[in-house]
Amino acid sequence: MSRVALVTGGASGIGRETCLALADAGRRVAVADIQTAGANETAATIRSAGGQALAVTIDITHAASVDRGVRHVEDELGPVEILANVAGWDQFMKFVDTDEDFWDRIIDVNFKGMLRTTHRCLPAMIDGGWGRIVNVASDAGRVGSSLEAVYSGAKGGTIAFTKTLAREVARRGITANVVCPGPTDTPLLDEIASANPDSDRVLGAMANAVPMKRVGRPEEVATAVVYFASEGASFTTGQTLSVSGGLTMA
Repeated sequence: MSRVALVTGGASGIGRETCLALADAGRRVAVADIQTAGANETAATIRSAGGQALAVTIDITHAASVDRGVRHVEDELGPVEILANVAGWDQFMKFVDTDEDFWDRIIDVNFKGMLRTTHRCLPAMIDGGWGRIVNVASDAGRVGSSLEAVYSGAKGGTIAFTKTLAREVARRGITANVVCPGPTDTPLLDEIASANPDSDRVLGAMANAVPMKRVGRPEEVATAVVYFASEGASFTTGQTLSVSGGLTMA
């Protein structure tokens, strides 16, 4: 029987493409998102192509919601063996203009949300002696990014956490790795850019900073997630892979 994969942020963007790619690789996919309609649409797309998928409403900022959602997945599909933490949120803002409410939201979604899902799913992976955890961070967490100070910190924390977790579970048949997208054509990027009165210039500057002179496509990031989630990646753990057109080379 194919392994069960849970993907957060599966309603759109990188999360949606990750769900589709994992289903294409033969995984049974739980499409998790706070946006129920989008999660349902992604799951329906997978089923219409002959795959197995379940939409589940999860708010990663609340532990009780994570627990309910994962229990639903376990009841319907079985224990989660692959966890892809893709959900994220950001807004361009100078650090001096931010406040603690903003910090809390950034950290809750981008860092603690990943902690909650990992903490909930990891025991079953340990019991089963097999697991793949793939956390989607950002190149901002590797090298910093103007107007994204708190987001960069949260994503840097994600990278450090994943490396430590990889060490802790390395002898349990579980790997933990990070995928770091650069600027990627997603609804979130459109939302962030549209908040700027000169959004076209902002997007153009992002593309120009990339050696390939374009932003990434969600499916290009999903390909990296699928590799880390594969059976063949059994000896690859604690790694950070940038999918950014050469924006970061480290």
